[in-house]
Amino acid sequence: MRSSLFYFLFPIILGPVTALGQEQAKDSVTYLDEVILGVTPDISSPLGITPSDVLTENAISTQSPIDFAGTLNQIPGVYFLSGALNTNRITIRGVGARTPFGTDKLRMYYNDIPVTNGTGVSALEAFDLENLNTIRVVKGPKSGSYGAALGGAILLQSDIARQEGTFIQNRSSFGSYGLFKNNLSLNHNGGKVQAEVRYNRMTTQGYRENNAFDRDGLLVNLGLQAGASHKLNLLVNYIDYRAEIPSSLGLSDYLTDPTQAAANWREAKGFEANKYTLVGLSDEIHFSRGFKNTTSIFLSYLDHYEPRPFNILDEFTLGYGARSVFSANLSEDPDKSRVVFGFESYRDEYNWSTFENLYRENDGMGSLQGEQLSRNKEFRNQFYAFAQFHWQVTSRLKVQAGLTLNKTTYDFRDQFREGDENRSGTRDFDPILMPSLDLNYSLGADSRIYLNISRGFSNPSLEESLAPDGVINPDISQEKGINYEIGGTGFLFDSRLQGTVALYQMDIKDLLVAQRVGEDEFIGRNAGQTRHRGMEVSLQYFMRPGNSWNVSPFLSYTLNDHNFVDFQTEDSDFSGNPLTGVPKHRIYGGLQINSEYGWFWNTSYQFVDAIPLTDSTSLYSDAYSLLNTQFGYRTQWGSRLNISLEMGVNNIFDTLYASSVLINATGFGGSEPRYYYPGNGRNYYVGILLLYAL
Repeated sequence: MRSSLFYFLFPIILGPVTALGQEQAKDSVTYLDEVILGVTPDISSPLGITPSDVLTENAISTQSPIDFAGTLNQIPGVYFLSGALNTNRITIRGVGARTPFGTDKLRMYYNDIPVTNGTGVSALEAFDLENLNTIRVVKGPKSGSYGAALGGAILLQSDIARQEGTFIQNRSSFGSYGLFKNNLSLNHNGGKVQAEVRYNRMTTQGYRENNAFDRDGLLVNLGLQAGASHKLNLLVNYIDYRAEIPSSLGLSDYLTDPTQAAANWREAKGFEANKYTLVGLSDEIHFSRGFKNTTSIFLSYLDHYEPRPFNILDEFTLGYGARSVFSANLSEDPDKSRVVFGFESYRDEYNWSTFENLYRENDGMGSLQGEQLSRNKEFRNQFYAFAQFHWQVTSRLKVQAGLTLNKTTYDFRDQFREGDENRSGTRDFDPILMPSLDLNYSLGADSRIYLNISRGFSNPSLEESLAPDGVINPDISQEKGINYEIGGTGFLFDSRLQGTVALYQMDIKDLLVAQRVGEDEFIGRNAGQTRHRGMEVSLQYFMRPGNSWNVSPFLSYTLNDHNFVDFQTEDSDFSGNPLTGVPKHRIYGGLQINSEYGWFWNTSYQFVDAIPLTDSTSLYSDAYSLLNTQFGYRTQWGSRLNISLEMGVNNIFDTLYASSVLINATGFGGSEPRYYYPGNGRNYYVGILLLYAL
């Protein structure tokens, strides 16, 4: 019982392994004297041999259970900026760094179901970190089967328990700033039937004023092996949260008291309330040996209410669609030649209204809804068709060629203004073709080198697609780019040292630039070209200095050499300047120690270089370093109960740093421009995890 239950569900943490190449994530890491090795790429998957990085459940568990930023920042080339638990922005190789708020220019999937909305915006905060088994990241537009977005794709996976039996698991976490988090789950695997039901609850007052966060979530994941040819899966994810918004600070307030909220947001008691539901049903059909199809239908609904100092936003979005992927062998040898093809169709209906916020007339009670200012509706349609052909040329050389077609339309309806003042309009973007080519050459012993050439695109967001007067902008076009990448992964010293490296250049034209025209109003235009050059290195070494414990140091390094090639405004020329919002150097490293007797210790260090905050490079944020540590102990009581205890300290030296920044900020009414979102001070958390086998 100890080996089959305890070491399956409480694997020894060997660290944040990222592997170049499509690899099967090892959720059950073998014990002590074994190390994580590369696995042959799975050519039957939609990724095939496309290079990607994967965070296993073990790497996820080395961070605080609420720390998406610390988790994703383990991957070189990925930078997660977090202004608050509900204010996040993910940039991949500099793409998305100029977006004022939120994450766009990448595609996000949850259990292979699209969760990116019709204009390309993804909200990672809609999911509980503890519900995920793996996070896979495709950097750049390499994967046409997942949208060929310039930023790439993030694939979230919540697997049903693979260990046979029925288990109850509960993890409770407590920490600084009034943190309480609980995740209760029931897992069952009866062979043909698999089921996972999770309820999570989290509340915290936050580091800053007006920074409280309160969330409830429910995850249902059901699987059924319906005969020899069908495998059905039902996914339901529901999140209900209310998050206060402290917003950004100017330099003086940031240095004087980083815990304060922006004055107008504090006075308005600004917040956002979200209710998000995702439902997906998929069927994996095996027509014959070597020929299968996986088809999913899905529905999402977001109800969002946000009182802001300048107005109150009330919106809801209904999205639905289907995704179907076929894969087939073209020869008796499945590794010799194979084709994967399919489509993805998504449509959403976005309804939003704004109202006056009369908080100044509300006797200090915060926001008060006044007269209606606008009422709008937009239909967004996205369609992808994709195909890729895989051919094993020799025993060492594999080739993969892909082609993706995208068609996007927007239909905007002004339901508030009438007559000549009505701003309704449509935008029908031209179809865009995105080819890709992958070469993968094996050097033996799980070592290989690869080459990728691919084309990608990004659609303008809703705000970018509108002109200053609210009319659909017929001149705005999609960003387009070409990515060139070479890299590899290798093992030395009896496979104790794992190393990966990637060199790339991505040239983007028709750069979408958000121009600020009000306190929280932006419009978009195509302003020029950028060149994204970079290097990403990841190293990890596995040692066993004693018979009862092992040590694993690791290090990842990111070099971002990103520049404007051609970027001119009406009165300025920024060509040649570094890309705004991107640190040139990033380092993430640490040490993990695990004992055969259940003790473990994980320590991580992160360095983030200075970030240019203005296009003119007249202002930079300060570089900073963070040191985190985590101690824990796992044990088993009897034959059925397993216990894990942990304690962590983040930002050990209480460093003042900006965990997120706003570029090209503008002060209004004589106020100081607000560039900085202060990161948390020194903070603590403790957790206890109980697992009981029924």
